[in-house]
Amino acid sequence: MKTKVVLIDLNREMMKAWREVFLAREGTLDELELEIRHGSILRQEVDAWVTPTNSHGEMDGGLDRVLVEHFGDIIQERVQFAIAEQFDGFLPVGCATCVETGAEIPRYLISTPTMNESAQDISGTVNVALACAAAFQAIHIHNDKHPADPIRSVAIPGLGAQTGQVPVDICAQLMWSGYALFRRHQLPNYQVMQKVLARTLKGMKKLQDYRAQPVVYDVKEEDLG
Repeated sequence: MKTKVVLIDLNREMMKAWREVFLAREGTLDELELEIRHGSILRQEVDAWVTPTNSHGEMDGGLDRVLVEHFGDIIQERVQFAIAEQFDGFLPVGCATCVETGAEIPRYLISTPTMNESAQDISGTVNVALACAAAFQAIHIHNDKHPADPIRSVAIPGLGAQTGQVPVDICAQLMWSGYALFRRHQLPNYQVMQKVLARTLKGMKKLQDYRAQPVVYDVKEEDLG
């Protein structure tokens, strides 16, 4: 089963960058089972929303804060409980949580850290690729555990392009790497996903070089379990 992906942002420059990158890389949007929309994630009628967060699940800024206002304080409590239970209180970049919202739309919130602390500049890192891949890995994990209640659609905003200060064109390229990994390979856990991305991106000396480089995933037989 494929999950429909909606890329959603209020920044039209982010939308333009997504279109340039995703259409240049592979096929049409229909072939990619993907939509690019301008607007608020709060209006997206999908099974899950993705929010970029920090490693402590402190939802005090950016989209996180908007979501607390939307769902109430209970959503932060659920995210932090999941972090405590699954990651000993610290959610590393390259991992994610998926919690029930208690709402009909969306049923789930996926929190994926782009930074360890609030308001860090991540423009010189590949954190966006790790965060995007982790959000999609959370969907794989959820759907494997809950085949009767799968996540069939997800909305994801530009990751790190505001608070993290990542230029939109590089953000789009790094998000493409996470999206394409999701579509091409189903990996067993976050640790394997991180290894595959690390091996794939290790040749990059500068983030600017990424614009011209094709993404060829270095997936080994042992990675697939």
